[in-house]
Amino acid sequence: MAYPFQLGLQDATSPIMEELMNFHDHTLMIVFLISTLVLYIISLMLTTELTHTSTMDAQEVETVWTILPAVILILIALPSLRILYMMDEINNPVLTVKTMGHQWYWSYEYTDYEDLCFDSYMIPTTDLKPGDLRLLEVDNRVVLPMGLPIRMLISSEDVLHSWAVPSLWLKTDAIPGRLNQATVTSNRPGLFYGQCSEICGSNHSFMPIVLEMVPLKHFENWSASMI
Repeated sequence: MAYPFQLGLQDATSPIMEELMNFHDHTLMIVFLISTLVLYIISLMLTTELTHTSTMDAQEVETVWTILPAVILILIALPSLRILYMMDEINNPVLTVKTMGHQWYWSYEYTDYEDLCFDSYMIPTTDLKPGDLRLLEVDNRVVLPMGLPIRMLISSEDVLHSWAVPSLWLKTDAIPGRLNQATVTSNRPGLFYGQCSEICGSNHSFMPIVLEMVPLKHFENWSASMI
């Protein structure tokens, strides 16, 4: 959960989020070094009298400033491609949940169970209990087992929506007539909040998402009570 005036990313909850945070730091350091070098060269040119008239014809300099950016791009592209394939990979999911976007609520269906489906609406501000988060609490949370790969199938029944949970680094478009999928894996239990991230109408701001990650035993008890 983000806190006021937060500058960085939310705490990582999934292995993919941890990889992406490491990649973020890796890329940020490269950008910082390039910016420092460019700033140093600019300040040097502004404060130093140019006496080397042959600099414009230096083949060595041209070779370096051609090869060096290519090497930097490779150092960024390789880990980026690795994480991209990791995000698309789904290895033997233990559970499949179908998510449908509506104006303006979400509906969930646990396809591995016969009659386990429900709608999830935002709780109005007047009905919130002490400690609840305004515009983020829902009447039916999505309960999932932690530590296991879960496949989310995401679509929409009316307009474009986007199912996004920042702490899990999930953001998948819900498109009418198309089925997108994403992998959910949490390393720890807890409540994880998200919202619709695609402008979908007048009540776009009132489509929160709440994932409740629990141990497998608690999930089995919850699913048995819901059926």
